Amino acid sequence: MPGMEQPRILVVEDEQAIADTILYVLRTDGMQAEHCTLGGAALARMRAGPADLVILDVGLPDINGFEVCRTLRTFCDAPVIFLTARHEEIDRIVGLEIGADDYVVKPFSPRELAARVRAILRRARGGSAVAKTEDSAGFTHDKDGARLAYRGRWLDLTRYEYLLLALLVAHPGRIYSRAQLMEIVWQDALDTSDRTVDTHIKTLRAKLRDATPDGAECIRTHRGMGYSLEP
Repeated sequence: MPGMEQPRILVVEDEQAIADTILYVLRTDGMQAEHCTLGGAALARMRAGPADLVILDVGLPDINGFEVCRTLRTFCDAPVIFLTARHEEIDRIVGLEIGADDYVVKPFSPRELAARVRAILRRARGGSAVAKTEDSAGFTHDKDGARLAYRGRWLDLTRYEYLLLALLVAHPGRIYSRAQLMEIVWQDALDTSDRTVDTHIKTLRAKLRDATPDGAECIRTHRGMGYSLEP
């Protein structure tokens, strides 16, 4: 990762073979990777000195990964990628709502996981200068940095929140149905249903409201049709 000091990644996974594969790929990509097998140990490690990103298994022996994430969010805002064997949509929604940045279902490609780590770190760290931006409807879109600002405030977005909002920002006033959003934004997550769209719209509105009181009103619901960004 040129121009960036080695990011510190904490892998919280109780299956040693899976952990070894992840650690190898991350280290090969120039990252510092540490490993914990228990949620309690991971929380202690993050309190002692937070990592830049956490890869967190949901099914840990001592504490459920969701509970680990909830506790982590009380003292640390490091990005979290959930790693799990669960395919149920409700688990994805719960994970995203409690503050996860991405959700990877086993079996998975270690290289793809490393690519997701790099993308999230780029968004989290941003950069001292915006290489290329486009402005639309009060938003600033830094495409090279994969980040969005609303009225001058950069938004802390998960991967799919960013992709969803970037699409709406690129076409203000255009109405996208849930099916269209699923096809464009979640094209690599075939087992996700349209309820996920509603969940992400809800979290986006909350983050826009945090940026400015009327921010949530930017995304308009069209009953029976879909969503659009107010031009």
